[in-house]
Amino acid sequence: MNRVYVCSCFGITEQQVKQHAENGACTPRRIASACKAGTDCGSCVRRIQAILGRGAVPERETAVQGGPLLTGLDEAA
Repeated sequence: MNRVYVCSCFGITEQQVKQHAENGACTPRRIASACKAGTDCGSCVRRIQAILGRGAVPERETAVQGGPLLTGLDEAA
């Protein structure tokens, strides 16, 4: 099984976030209440928002030919 971790602080996977959302946790705050994701360092909150369809884009790294890695957020700026 391939696990994509959303919250490395608490070891919460993307599938677990989706399962909590299906069970009614439809906001990042409710996801946090259900499994603690987003309550420690907070770096996963944007990813949780994206999974919930709240407009945030999950951070992706893309290499520009011969250049530095850019995040999805840097590309939009």
